[in-house]
This record gives sequence, structure tokens and C-alpha cells, in this order.
Amino acid sequence: MNNEGKNIDALREIPVASENIFDGTVLHVYRDDILLPDGKPAHREYIKHVGAVCVVPLTDKGEVICVRQYRYPFSDVLLEIPAGKLDSSDEDPDLAARRELREETGADCKSLTYLGKYYGSPALIGETIHMYLAEGLSFGELDLDEDEFLEVERIPLSELVREILDGNVPDGKTQAAVLRVAMIKKDEAPC
Repeated sequence: MNNEGKNIDALREIPVASENIFDGTVLHVYRDDILLPDGKPAHREYIKHVGAVCVVPLTDKGEVICVRQYRYPFSDVLLEIPAGKLDSSDEDPDLAARRELREETGADCKSLTYLGKYYGSPALIGETIHMYLAEGLSFGELDLDEDEFLEVERIPLSELVREILDGNVPDGKTQAAVLRVAMIKKDEAPC
């Protein structure tokens, strides 16, 4: 659903000043002075991020190629679909999706379908994750980044959807992309 025909100007916040308060390798934290829609001053703290991609690799047998990876902020190993950040803000997300698919699963795909954007935490983080469905998979060797450690596993799409709906897959991008693929595949199934 887009904002066409909506009076979004009545909700818009106007930036007045911006200060970079932390400039890291991946995250860039800002504190902005703004004017609220009613003209009153306020502050916003947020993180700029170059963007990322995630891919639902779906085999001809209806299995999703997933990865298990330790996620430091949660001190836990999470089940996720392959994903990774863009190398730069002008990198083509389609190419980045193919790169991440190959690096994390060893797979190349014949077909890559764009599923849309995902905003994981829009109140705090300016990260756009581009979601994809990859089909027509062929497999080679993994090509992990030097600091990347993960395990690859295949899970039937229907089982992964059940795990998501049961609350066993807390990763938001995985939930959004896999459920979208499940709906697409349901709509494509013969009656």
C-alpha cells in the first residue's frame, strides 16, 4: 500500500540540523534536530545503513536453503535465509543478492524474483533490505567471508512456514520473505 492520495505532508517531520555522533564501519549514528508537524522542536536519533539483501533460495523439491548463524546482540544462533549488506549504496541489489546466495550457500540461480523492501526497525534504523526469491538452483562451493561462520540446511517451505507461525524463527526478514514466497507459491498451485 503506497501513500498515493494521502496527505503525508501533515505527518512530515522537517530536519533542521544533523550531527553524526558515531561513525562506525557498518553503522553511522545521527542525532537530528527536527520540527514536528505542529511546528514544535524535537530530536531524532537514528542509524544510517548502506542497505542489504536477503534471498529465499527455493529448490525444485520445495525446500528453502537456510543458514544458522550466531548473532552477537542476542547471544544466540538464529535460523535465517541468506542475507548480507550491500558493498556500497550504489551496488545493484540484484547482483548483491546473487553474491550473497553464492557466498553463503554455494548456489547460483537461473531465476531471481524481487519480492520488495523490508524495513526492520523503521523508527531507529534507515536500512532497506531488498528481498528476493531464487529458483533454478545449482550448487557449488561456499565462499564465506573471512569472519563468517554458519551452517547450511534445507527445510521444506511448508515446515519453515509452520516454524515461523509457531514463533520459532524470530528473524523478521526471514519471516517476511518466506511468508511472501509461501503466498506466491500457494497462488501458483493448480486448483
